[in-house]
Amino acid sequence: MRLRVCFTPAEVRADDVEGACAIVIDVVRATSCIVEAMANGAEAILPAVTVEEAVRLRDASDGDRVLLCGERQGLRIEGFDLGNSPAEFTAGAVGGRRLVMTTTNGTKALAAAQQAERILPASFMNLGAVAEAVLGDRAVVVICAGKAGRFAMDDAVCAGHLLRRVLDGVAGPVVIDERARAAVDLAGIHEVSAEMLTRTEAGRALVEVGLGGDLALCASADRHKIVPMMRDRIITVPSP
Repeated sequence: MRLRVCFTPAEVRADDVEGACAIVIDVVRATSCIVEAMANGAEAILPAVTVEEAVRLRDASDGDRVLLCGERQGLRIEGFDLGNSPAEFTAGAVGGRRLVMTTTNGTKALAAAQQAERILPASFMNLGAVAEAVLGDRAVVVICAGKAGRFAMDDAVCAGHLLRRVLDGVAGPVVIDERARAAVDLAGIHEVSAEMLTRTEAGRALVEVGLGGDLALCASADRHKIVPMMRDRIITVPSP
């Protein structure tokens, strides 16, 4: 198995993702919301890079069943149905619905992974399920969303914890790049907790806009045993 990490979408090269399984991580908060929404019965999620693209996707769909979701500067976009807080994505709110989602960092990371053989959104919430799902892959690249185009500690720590589990379970030789080794080392220093997230730039930004309560949910490791997959820019949970 070959393991790679890209700490920002800008680091992704064509040969990183070609023929590989891409795992996309935005702990605070896009992929945490995706996992929570799919676990609570959302039919599908359509990620959009811009607000304008999100509105176009909503207008091209069955409007009665589609919710617009997303944030800018951490806050719900004006006129959208939901923001980017995992607690909003309850079964009552999203069950049986299609969601169009745009976020500052996470949906850009999903777009950067488009050429991968398969694309799995991951967070602390579904860490174990995703690690188990990739054990048979020959090449895995973890794409961190980062924050405003820069390294983000929360995503890097999550990538490291994910890779530690993969390394514990994989059979056969492993080739691991330096960024992946760095992420694994970070995970050895930082345990998964809301307190850890409050020390990150992304966590502090949430606290500043009054949404620090989201961090406990974002830090809930293995809350769900699901593996969402994006194909043709639509995220679903494939049937077993």
